[in-house]
Amino acid sequence: MNRASLFIPLGIFCLIMFVGYVGFSLGDRKQLPSALLGKPFPQFEAPLLYNPQQKVSNTDLLGHPTLVNVWATWCPTCKAEHAELLSIAASTDVRLVGVNYKDSIPKALRWLADYGDPYDLVLVDANGALGVELGVYGAPETFLLDAEGNIVYKRVGDVNPRIWRDELAPRLAQMGVYRTPEPETEPASVGSVSMREAHSR
Repeated sequence: MNRASLFIPLGIFCLIMFVGYVGFSLGDRKQLPSALLGKPFPQFEAPLLYNPQQKVSNTDLLGHPTLVNVWATWCPTCKAEHAELLSIAASTDVRLVGVNYKDSIPKALRWLADYGDPYDLVLVDANGALGVELGVYGAPETFLLDAEGNIVYKRVGDVNPRIWRDELAPRLAQMGVYRTPEPETEPASVGSVSMREAHSR
């Protein structure tokens, strides 16, 4: 066996890796496909952060469009998106549910006290069991549910102003829980003459 033939398998392997890398890079890594899209939110039972003795289940997410946000205090990106979640809570009628993922309850309570609490409910997923059911890659991740509890949208990564404007706001508007604000008209500058005034002169 000559030396050149030894490089053929290595060359084929490198080619496969390169094609795979390019193909993955061309796609939006934040929009990873989810087998749950179009399907009901997984069945679960989880305690509430503020009242661990009380548990909620997937049936508690029915009846109203719901945004489920997976977050943790150890996640720096979660802190970066937090202001956007507060804005969404203040400007929409969507129900916002937080899933505190593989975290410490005291740390989570302190986080919400320090930065504000945008959530209607906060679930504790201390061992990551619910995250497994959701196919969570990490935090943050966000799921949009319709009133029937079906997952209609998934976001891997932070919800930032661009994601809100281009992806979430239109969906919430279609669901009737957000009204797109009317564009503001610029006031006439001082000293300008209106068309009506110009014709009257």
